[in-house]
Amino acid sequence: MNISSAILHVAPLRLEEVCSALRDMPGIEIHAQSPEGKVVVTIEENHTNKSADSYVALHAIKGVMSVAMVYQYSDDESESADIEEVEA
Repeated sequence: MNISSAILHVAPLRLEEVCSALRDMPGIEIHAQSPEGKVVVTIEENHTNKSADSYVALHAIKGVMSVAMVYQYSDDESESADIEEVEA
């Protein structure tokens, strides 16, 4: 599981178009937006590589001027699956 958040700086005239594209992207959720073109999103993916692909896709949306990662959390499920609880 990989969860991260980002702030996108979007051309204000393209704000609605960009937000529409974001809503169509799997794993992306919009949490806030301003008329000046700032959009706060979270990205949830199963693997770190897919998260990196999502960031590349965000940069590719017409009207997105910049993407800044604010937070990132990664939990390797395969490691936690190998841990066995033992009662003493």
